[in-house]
Amino acid sequence: MTELFLIRHAQAEGNRYRMMQGRWDGDVTPLGYKEIRALDACFADRRIDAVYSSDLFRAEVTAKGVVGARENLSIQYDDRLREINVGPWTTAFFGDLLRDSRDDIERFMFESDKWRIEGAETFAGVAERAYAAMSDIARTNEGRTVAVVSHGVTIRCILWKITGAPINDTAALPICGNAAYCRLVYDNGRFSVKEINCREHLAQLPQQSWDGTPAMSAELFDPRSDPDYYTGCYSDAWECAHGSLAGFDPMTYLRAAEKHHAADARAVLRMVNGDKSAGLLDLDPVRGLVNGYGWISLLYLKEEYRRRGCGIQLLGRALIYYQAKGRKALRLCVAEENKEALSFYEKWGFEVIASSQSSTGTLFEMEKKIREKRILA
Repeated sequence: MTELFLIRHAQAEGNRYRMMQGRWDGDVTPLGYKEIRALDACFADRRIDAVYSSDLFRAEVTAKGVVGARENLSIQYDDRLREINVGPWTTAFFGDLLRDSRDDIERFMFESDKWRIEGAETFAGVAERAYAAMSDIARTNEGRTVAVVSHGVTIRCILWKITGAPINDTAALPICGNAAYCRLVYDNGRFSVKEINCREHLAQLPQQSWDGTPAMSAELFDPRSDPDYYTGCYSDAWECAHGSLAGFDPMTYLRAAEKHHAADARAVLRMVNGDKSAGLLDLDPVRGLVNGYGWISLLYLKEEYRRRGCGIQLLGRALIYYQAKGRKALRLCVAEENKEALSFYEKWGFEVIASSQSSTGTLFEMEKKIREKRILA
């Protein structure tokens, strides 16, 4: 008999950005690292004889947490444990998919057995290769206890293959939470499921929830087409940061945005919720080019979309944009008195690297490192 703990990776950037990760190899979030420490504590006193993992970074780092202080264990990687390959949807944002491919994204979520797009795996294909991996692991480790770290859709497909429950039965086959585990037993050539989506070890940590968080879509935006919208967004951002419009020159920032758009038509985005304008993302594709960083000129949400988990979606778009260009970091400036913005950026991995004085006071230049672009086939 083999006992297996099938573990979903800790919270990763794509989970928070509300985008399709698939084979995109993003980083783990600050909460994700806390979840990994909770996994370490959960398994510290359990017998673990072997650890297997997908070779995607978010799974690898989670597996290291399970290994913990066991110096005699090394992680064995198996690419059959990778997440589903979503092909052209890799790094696509849910808001954009809901706008442009609603039937397909709803099929992905609720009629998974019917989901098919060119260049992507099917759920049945994932089930076959991942179940084969689990069977090989179980047979190789007869009489042992094994931890296996994989991904949300992949784990769901493994459970589908084992239980025979309909893949569209989301109650019987849920997407397990980040850093949750399922306990399986393999005996006489058959798997049985003893526990699904166990999260007790995460009880003291915040739970990921999308309640009240719209999936934002984005439209390419030419500042010349609607200068009032651009300057209105920037003036509101300025007033929120500095407490007044003293020192604000709208035309300076509008002209800069026009240059950003001229350099790359994808650099300025109007953020949208349904059919309502919700904010603006303005990226400077030239600044930082020589030194290998990407510059965020404006990350703005209207008041009704703040503190609802929307800002991280804009930040995710900036990261994906610059990662595709090979930049190694994101940078931006935040006013010292803008405590809410400072807290937001610090939460998502930015650090102050410099400060300067302006007519409005102290500005902090902040930076977040970007993992090297890697999308596995």
